[in-house]
Amino acid sequence: MHPSQVVVDFWAPWCGPCKAIAPILEELAAELGDAVKICKVNVDDNSEIAGKFEIRAIPTILVFKDGAVSDTIVGLTSKDDLKAKIS
Repeated sequence: MHPSQVVVDFWAPWCGPCKAIAPILEELAAELGDAVKICKVNVDDNSEIAGKFEIRAIPTILVFKDGAVSDTIVGLTSKDDLKAKIS
């Protein structure tokens, strides 16, 4: 079974808000199981991918549905807000 949505977290190790949102994404991954695939992209190591998606600030979370970006979340946000946009 393929996940219905893929969530990509663009982050960097030096980014404080990125560190704060990481455990929230881990909790959501555990709660939502196979329905959602959550991936992380380090913008320092993958600048080409970040550029392709025009990532200008981090953390930026892109939500993909059926292969296309369905939502963009920039900055630190609450677990409830994230869950509402993902599920």
